[in-house]
Amino acid sequence: MFIISFLFSDQSTHKKKTRKLRGHVSHGHGRIGKHRKHPGGRGNAGGLHHHRINFDKYHPGYFGKLGMRNYHLRRNTKWCPSLNLDKLWTLVSEQQRLKYKDSQTKVPVIDLVKAGYYKLLGKGRLPKQPVIVKAKFFSKLAEDKIKAVGGACVLSA
Repeated sequence: MFIISFLFSDQSTHKKKTRKLRGHVSHGHGRIGKHRKHPGGRGNAGGLHHHRINFDKYHPGYFGKLGMRNYHLRRNTKWCPSLNLDKLWTLVSEQQRLKYKDSQTKVPVIDLVKAGYYKLLGKGRLPKQPVIVKAKFFSKLAEDKIKAVGGACVLSA
């Protein structure tokens, strides 16, 4: 059994560094530091000094400044996803629409902000069924069409 395992073993073992260093006590890591701690510094230390080639080659532009600082950066000031009136009822399930259709007192409330839209635009037609719509912004035409079918527009923050 031993002979068979020897025949199929990795033949390059005698070329490995561990074989070469047999008899050299510290295996190339020195007697004092003993292959411990952080010889090149911790993390990104030395990016401008002894690790400079690596940073210049693989991370160009990592160091230095460019342009002006924006102290109070507000990212989404102009981000305003919108929805047209003809798609408004797709936010309500068909069962809910039929449930409110016959009711004289109850009206469905559609919250556009929860659905991911901020502004309601006026393209398209609405079914003659009152609805309360909550949104951050309404176009004039959308507001007129909602009020024409007996609905209401509620501004939400």
